[in-house]
Amino acid sequence: MLIGALCYRWLLPLAPVLPWLIFFMLFFTFCKVNPLDLRLHRWHWVVLAIQLFCAITVYYALIFFTGNPVLSQGLMLCFIMPTATAAPIIAGKLGGSIQNLTTFTLLSNFATSLVVPAFFPIVNPASDMTFWSAFLLILSRIAPLLLGPFFSAWALRAGYDWYQKNRMNPNTQSTPKTFVLPTRLAVIPFYLWVGSIIVLTAVVTETVISTINYQLSTMLITLALSFLACLFQFGVGKLIGYQLPAPSKGRDYQDVLVNPAAAPTTMAGVSSITAGQAFGQKNTSLGVWMANTYLDPLASLGAAAYIIWQNIFNSLQLFIAAHKK
Repeated sequence: MLIGALCYRWLLPLAPVLPWLIFFMLFFTFCKVNPLDLRLHRWHWVVLAIQLFCAITVYYALIFFTGNPVLSQGLMLCFIMPTATAAPIIAGKLGGSIQNLTTFTLLSNFATSLVVPAFFPIVNPASDMTFWSAFLLILSRIAPLLLGPFFSAWALRAGYDWYQKNRMNPNTQSTPKTFVLPTRLAVIPFYLWVGSIIVLTAVVTETVISTINYQLSTMLITLALSFLACLFQFGVGKLIGYQLPAPSKGRDYQDVLVNPAAAPTTMAGVSSITAGQAFGQKNTSLGVWMANTYLDPLASLGAAAYIIWQNIFNSLQLFIAAHKK
């Protein structure tokens, strides 16, 4: 993050590379997951409902008490943004369930593509968007980066399993090998995430600097409230996951090969980590884009500030988890 902020002028030309970093980051992550293991659980629906409720409530509360549309829209973005595509990577490092968080990431992003076209015209009546045009535009931003790597990994798994099944001698009693991502490749998504953070922080720094002439008090309040929103969502998500634990083992689940960090953890602990990342780790680049496309562009400061807080929080979580081993 410091590299991205201090060297943003030189890193901004790398912004077009960001979607490819995210694509391959998700591809290697989804290679760890059997699509047959993706199931909806109770905490998925609870977290999604609270996320949407908070987004609408925060917007109207701030409009009522402050009358400041930029502040209201910026904080609303902190809640309505869907789960980050990188969330399963961090959850896996912390001991969460990659399978359950992948399921929620798909659900959250699809729900956002439905809710935003219905709600944003109310927030910004000046916008000339229609529901279907906005829905298809947002889906076109989400689907390639989310479904592309998902189906690519699924095709690789299916092709490998088919090859193993057909190369076996029918006279032997041995069972064909199932697809498992090699250990040496399992760490690649984490380093791709680090690279994406550097580039994304450069983009965020440019966004903040471009709004530096805006009212200083609004900027400081946005920074402070986005910090509180970050803590609230991570904390509430962890509480929901702990209270509504979900099985983290699928049909071909292998503790050591799928997610070594989750093996020694209780079901409630795994769900707590998973739901915390699901609620707290946001797709901030999508939030910045939505603000610039459908809202007051200055509202993107809320999403820009959130990326700083969520990645500081994630870094602290990773630091603490590493020192517990």
